[in-house]
Amino acid sequence: MTLIKSISGIRGTIGGHTGDTLNPLDIVKFTSAYAAFIRKSRCLKAGGKIVVGRDARISGDMVRNVVCGTLMGMGFDVIDIGLATTPTTELAVRMSGADGGIIITASHNPRQWNALKLLNSEGEFLNKDEGNEVLDIAEREDFSYADVDSLGHYACDDTYNRKHIEAVLALSLVDVDAVRKAHFRVCVDAINSVGGIILPDLLKELGVEYEILNGTPNGDFTHNPEPLEKNLGGIISRMREGGFDLGIVVDPDVDRLAFICEDGRMFGEEYTLVSVADYVLSHTPGNTVSNLSSTRALRDVTERYGGKYTASAVGEVNVTTKMKEVGAVIGGEGNGGVIYPESHYGRDALVGIALFLSSLARKGCTASRLRATYPNYFIAKNRIDLTPTTDIDAILAKVKEMYADQQVTDIDGVKIDFPDKWVHLRKSNTEPIIRVYSEAATMEEADALGKQIMDVVNGFGK
Repeated sequence: MTLIKSISGIRGTIGGHTGDTLNPLDIVKFTSAYAAFIRKSRCLKAGGKIVVGRDARISGDMVRNVVCGTLMGMGFDVIDIGLATTPTTELAVRMSGADGGIIITASHNPRQWNALKLLNSEGEFLNKDEGNEVLDIAEREDFSYADVDSLGHYACDDTYNRKHIEAVLALSLVDVDAVRKAHFRVCVDAINSVGGIILPDLLKELGVEYEILNGTPNGDFTHNPEPLEKNLGGIISRMREGGFDLGIVVDPDVDRLAFICEDGRMFGEEYTLVSVADYVLSHTPGNTVSNLSSTRALRDVTERYGGKYTASAVGEVNVTTKMKEVGAVIGGEGNGGVIYPESHYGRDALVGIALFLSSLARKGCTASRLRATYPNYFIAKNRIDLTPTTDIDAILAKVKEMYADQQVTDIDGVKIDFPDKWVHLRKSNTEPIIRVYSEAATMEEADALGKQIMDVVNGFGK
């Protein structure tokens, strides 16, 4: 059993002992700390309003009830938007004028996991300092509950899925007419969560014929919910049968997005952002941002349009912060996360789907032909397991010193940029491992580079 507390929230497996897992007592403490932080940061003497949304995980009802009751006990009114995607909840905070929001989702983690993701009043994730303050408040239990006359109120509002769709359709580069005229037929894997609720409605509005796989939102995931090729045998087989223009895959909270070409080949999750950025940049040239572990292809496409590409530390809040700094018109993460500021500063699969279909419709080409227009890179993902005594900082310092003759970036672990490839080592925020991502012109070369660096690290001794 596992309980992980970090600046981005609290995450763990359901069941077990207090302090070891995600259980009601820890949920109460962490939610109380977040409410105390919001009250302080918003200078609220009393009252306040928090939005709560959740994915379809089996434990979602239990966690939601604990979270909402705790917020009311802290004196906050609760707007419960029910089963909703992460981007829907983010938008609901802003649209409702709330003081913050809690998303109940463990994203791509398996069914036994759940988590609380914390939002500010803009519907964006807390930054590092804010997250640390919540952790500190929780550790000290520095919060007090409202008296009987100051308890918060509870209200359900299930209108935000519709509002989210309307906001996507209103984006200037979403060409609804072109998509409708293209008469697309798509297959969607909704992984038994909230994608099965909202994506059919989006596709209907776009005039797209669809077939939904794993559409029942019961949280009993049919397969590993991370949208990687090794987990997607069902929809890949369906695509290979023919008759579809595109396969669409999301994770349980619908902030990650992967495409499958009409012939059943993966478009490549790294190329979700690349393709959407290509479309956006072709109409609104500007700068882009992705994290250090994302493909170099975004840089190539950005420079083709005369823009500047910037890499950020890993983590959505780091990407959005850097996007604001450089005025990026599009950005995101290579795991299929598209962040389009015209909509909001958060990964949003609905926005990604609408922009990608608009691009396909305007270009009049297949997904496989579109994919062939981009630089071809391959990313290998490896890991180094750590022991409790491992000095990770010392290891990364040694790697940095060994490759000092190359371009080295150390804002998040150590990334070594060679002329035609790169490798990035960073400590995981959720597991006792060093993640080793490497990219090159072939998968074999990328994997060899990653394992070469792993051999170097293992040679130091852990």
